[in-house]
Amino acid sequence: MSLPDLARAHWRKSSRSGSNGACVEVAGNLPMIVAIRDSKDPCGPVLVVGTAAFRAFAESVKSL
Repeated sequence: MSLPDLARAHWRKSSRSGSNGACVEVAGNLPMIVAIRDSKDPCGPVLVVGTAAFRAFAESVKSL
C-alpha cells in the first residue's frame, strides 16, 4: 500500500480546541481520505482513514 500524498493537506483544529495544546488536527480536503495528526507534532505520524469511516466516527461522537 502506498502512502497518500499529504502535500496539499489543509490542516485545521476544532473551534472548540482549548489552549492547553492537547489537540488534534484534521485534513479533510484530500480525495477519499481524512488525515489526522497531533497538533504538537506536525511532522510526526499521521493517521489516515477513509472519508466514510471518519464520517461515521464523527457522527457517533456527536451522539454522545
